[in-house]
Amino acid sequence: MPLLAKHLRPTPLRPLLHNRPPTQLRHLHLAPPFLLDDYTPRYLSLSSASASQKRTAAYAHLRNCNLCPRLCGVNRYERTGYCLIGAERVKVDSIAPHFGEEPCLQGHNGSGSVFFSGCNLRCVFCQNWEIAHRRSGFDVTPEELADWYVKLQDVGAVHNINLVTPEHVVPQVVLSILAARDLGLKVPIVYNTSAFDSLESLELLDGLVDIYLPDFKVWSPVTSKNLLKADGYASVAKESIKKMYAQVGDLCFTADGIAKKGVLLRHLVMPGMQAEGEKIMRWLGYNISKDLFVNIMEQYHPDAHVGKPPRAAKGPSGAESPERASVTGPGGVPPSSTPARYSEINRPVTGEELSSVRIAAGKAGLWRFVDPPRHAGFSL
Repeated sequence: MPLLAKHLRPTPLRPLLHNRPPTQLRHLHLAPPFLLDDYTPRYLSLSSASASQKRTAAYAHLRNCNLCPRLCGVNRYERTGYCLIGAERVKVDSIAPHFGEEPCLQGHNGSGSVFFSGCNLRCVFCQNWEIAHRRSGFDVTPEELADWYVKLQDVGAVHNINLVTPEHVVPQVVLSILAARDLGLKVPIVYNTSAFDSLESLELLDGLVDIYLPDFKVWSPVTSKNLLKADGYASVAKESIKKMYAQVGDLCFTADGIAKKGVLLRHLVMPGMQAEGEKIMRWLGYNISKDLFVNIMEQYHPDAHVGKPPRAAKGPSGAESPERASVTGPGGVPPSSTPARYSEINRPVTGEELSSVRIAAGKAGLWRFVDPPRHAGFSL
């Protein structure tokens, strides 16, 4: 680490500031080495030869899909894999300036968010399950996506292009960014992911993405299999986040407080699972960077399959079995003796659960957090 950066780390200042409120440390987020005089998106520095290589690689990935750890290996021009999305088009639920992101991403004009339909996970608590599970929306080509990016920039004056749940459509995303570059796009690209990415996919994105926005969801293999329907999620997420950080480093801002490059990591605290959140924070602090920008989120609410009646068992003919039919009461509501599905997470998180994860993060040396604003305006 450069000598200047060491002198600007906050740790030596803490003994002098221990009696001041934590909000007074916020200005350090915008101090060197995290302050940029100006910023040029990475894709604008990509050579023509590199761009051509990425286009070729994108088509190759679609013919033998290895974009996520499921490694379907299908030719998506002929059939779909686990994500159920083909090759020539992507399905998009909405494209618009979005004001539900972190303040450093949405600013005053919003983040230019593209919500892709479909997903390579099947989180039982998915907060956007109609988009991810039911694949609502409309089909667009990479070239049409590129047009939308430029409209968001020129008409919406957004601060960035925010690609939400793009893990399963990375080749089309790559083609769209390269096409938008030729149309005059010049704002940063945000890759908003579950962190269930393959290293090959992240290699394809290198040089095109400015801000990685991964969500490190759970730690335990048992939890990931039960709630995400994916084996070994944490192992994959750890390698993916390492790769993301190696590409873009710590989150950096221009003087207006808008993030331009780096990693901003999210963790959604789950009810009764604060111990997993604590392990995630410790791993991040000791294995990625103590300067990692972290958002410990409290937005969890029971959704998707959580709290729903148990599934009816099917008999040999495909009809509900008589034994199982007696389990549900009038209106399909389970009787009190039959617990609802995923009842262990069928409640909001508590303040104590949130606090324990935040305390663990601090003990691991993490100090750059997304804190809720104490007023109604834009917060840095």
